[in-house]
Amino acid sequence: MPMYKTKAPDGKLNISGKKISQLRMKMKPKCSQRKLADILQLQGLEFSKNTVQCIESGKRFVTDIELKAIAEVLGVTVDELLSDE
Repeated sequence: MPMYKTKAPDGKLNISGKKISQLRMKMKPKCSQRKLADILQLQGLEFSKNTVQCIESGKRFVTDIELKAIAEVLGVTVDELLSDE
């Protein structure tokens, strides 16, 4: 059986949180964690400000469905959220 990685090399539970935070803060008009959560709720996700905070800090996993919705809201591709750049 293959071994699946459940943590990033730095110990975080996702590799997209930092990029999500950076992109959120660059949004015009300015977008708070609460505002992003509200927008994602309109996309059908059960998100709160705390959910966004936990994702951005790497304390929560991000599902593929969530990643796709976050990418759409931020105006980027899923690949961009997963890149190190």
